[in-house]
Amino acid sequence: MQFQWLDSLFAAYGAVALGLVASVLLFVAAKREIARVRRQASESKESAEAVARNLAAELEALRGSVRKVEEAPPAPPPVPGLNLTKRAQALRMYRRGEPLNSIAAALQAPLNEIELLLKVQELAG
Repeated sequence: MQFQWLDSLFAAYGAVALGLVASVLLFVAAKREIARVRRQASESKESAEAVARNLAAELEALRGSVRKVEEAPPAPPPVPGLNLTKRAQALRMYRRGEPLNSIAAALQAPLNEIELLLKVQELAG
C-alpha cells in the first residue's frame, strides 16, 4: 500500500504524455491541412491567371475585329423593294379581287414585282 501514490503519479504522467502526443498529432495534421489548402489556392490562382490571360487575348482579338468593321466602308443603302408589310398588303388586296394595276399603284411598287410576288405565293401555297 505504500506505492499507491506511485500508481496515481504514473497515471497523471501518462495522461500528460497522452495529451502531449495528441497535441503533437493535431499540430502535424493542422500543418498538413494548411499546406494542402495553400497548394490548392496556388493552383486555383494559377488557373485563374491562365483564364484571365485567355480572356485578355480574346478581348484583344475582338477589339481588332471591331476596328476592322469600323474602318470598313459603309454598306450600300438597301435597294427599295417590297417589304413584308407591303407583301402582306398586296396579298390581301389580291384576295379581295382588286386588279394588279391598282395594287401596284396603291403600294407604289412596279407591276412586274407584284406579279412575281403573286406567282411565288401560288407556287408556295
